[in-house]
Amino acid sequence: MIELYIANKNYSSWSLRPWVLLRELAIPFAEHLLPFHDRAAWERYRTLTPAGKVPCLVDRGTVVWDSLAIVEYLAEDHPGVWPAGREARAWARSAAAEMHSGFGELRRRCSMSCGLRLQLREFPESLQRDLDRLTELWKEGLARFGGPYLAGPAFTAVDAFFAPVAFRIQTYGLALESPAADYAARLRDLPAMRDWYAQALEERFRDEPHESEILAMSELRADLRAH
Repeated sequence: MIELYIANKNYSSWSLRPWVLLRELAIPFAEHLLPFHDRAAWERYRTLTPAGKVPCLVDRGTVVWDSLAIVEYLAEDHPGVWPAGREARAWARSAAAEMHSGFGELRRRCSMSCGLRLQLREFPESLQRDLDRLTELWKEGLARFGGPYLAGPAFTAVDAFFAPVAFRIQTYGLALESPAADYAARLRDLPAMRDWYAQALEERFRDEPHESEILAMSELRADLRAH
């Protein structure tokens, strides 16, 4: 069976991507959650891959790290990972790659923390540009391929890559136009996303440097996590 190593569900946007894809496509896997917070955590990750990062997929001795590489590995055995149509597949791969390498200000200002509700202290133009591009991209996919997912009627890897953004929108109360806002809500309502969120709220681990970084840029409105 496939083994997937992930970090904390409250924080780890990278881990969410392959996890939600595997769950929504009903691909069996064994989950291993390794909390991150210090050098000891990095050393644990280094036993899996020299990169010292998760997510990491292990399949019968084959080790695959990085969320995009994991998705492509899964696609070799599971046709539903990407859309069936060539045009939709090309668009989906391009959009996923853009998320993988872009939206830097959104990542920096709105770090993922599922259980918090936050108000940004500053909202620079660079962040608005990221949100405008996100809205443009989502609207294009939904209109071009008919929805309700970005590349057509089925949930695929491109939706998995934007799943963490759906949580960020909720955490920071980010305003998006319809249909982008509706799409984000649709992602959060997926069974796998609801499970991830519920488990994130139950985590009692706190990464203090990460928490401090978040609160330096945002005002805490509510903490819904278990205490």
